[in-house]
Amino acid sequence: MIRAFLIPIIAIVGMLYAVVTVVKSSQPRPPALPVVMPPTSPFDQFIAGSGIIETASQNIALGTPVPGTVSKVAVTVGDHVKKGDVLFIIDTRELDSQLAVREADLATAKANLKRLESLPRPEEVTPAEARVDSAKATYEDLKSQYQMLERVTDTRARSEEELSKRRFAMVAAEGRLEEAQAALALVKAGAWAPELQVARAQVASAEASVNQIKTEIERRIIRAPIDCRVLQVNVRPGEFATAAALNSPLMLVGDVSKLHVRVDVDENDAWRAKSGAKAEAFLRGNRDVKTQLQFVRFEPYVIPKRSLTGDATERVDTRVLQIIFSFDPSNLPVFVGQQMDVYIEADSIEPSPSAAAPAATK
Repeated sequence: MIRAFLIPIIAIVGMLYAVVTVVKSSQPRPPALPVVMPPTSPFDQFIAGSGIIETASQNIALGTPVPGTVSKVAVTVGDHVKKGDVLFIIDTRELDSQLAVREADLATAKANLKRLESLPRPEEVTPAEARVDSAKATYEDLKSQYQMLERVTDTRARSEEELSKRRFAMVAAEGRLEEAQAALALVKAGAWAPELQVARAQVASAEASVNQIKTEIERRIIRAPIDCRVLQVNVRPGEFATAAALNSPLMLVGDVSKLHVRVDVDENDAWRAKSGAKAEAFLRGNRDVKTQLQFVRFEPYVIPKRSLTGDATERVDTRVLQIIFSFDPSNLPVFVGQQMDVYIEADSIEPSPSAAAPAATK
């Protein structure tokens, strides 16, 4: 008797369970709340775009013009530096030794030029004058002897041979006098003009060599190009720095006194963007962090959109117009490289009556 009713009862219970299960599963589930509430536009008509924060100077990626071992890193991340401050230095020991040699050559060339310019030396003039006086005295003596003998008319008191010897001695003395006078004139004239030109050219060449080495040393001292803040330091003392374009620059700096937001606007909405339009940005992940933006400029070249993943080669099938806005970061907890949701006030997308009239007459 019990067995006769057991199976129908079990079937009825299973049917009721199935009905209850189907009814419960068919009821709509309440939508899940987002983890972070998205921002809403403050404008009735707007263009929405994704923006990324960058420095007012744009992010400046620094490298080295010549490869070499880094000998010193003078800054750390977050430091504020002035234009011309040293950031890091490539090893210059070899150039320092070359500079010492070139400076010694320059000192030698300058000393030689100074020696030539100081001629004549008083110590050389006095002996030369004394030699002229001696030669002149000898010449006058021999000349006097010759003239005395020449005035003797009696041929028995003189011989032609003696007269010739006196004349030749006088002529030789006159030659030595002229030679001494020429030597004195040479001493008093000082350095020869072409010699001075050669000496000055040697000084100029030595100075150019010194300046060349100093320039090469200066090229290895990487300095801040502007007043800026150090955003990244990817180099350490002892590492070898290559002179090439790197995916991660040796150092990244930028002017953070005012920040910019680079906004990507879809090319289909680009015509609605106006110069000087109002805009408001919300920090990605916290819509309560927001700021008014000031229009800076258009980047007047539509480019393929770059996905904001940090990969410089990643592309998506969208072309965008980039608009630059600025804001004061003093009271905002934002950092360079963060993303922001930007809303830009724009014209209505509805066609104007003048544009709609021709279509209505067709």
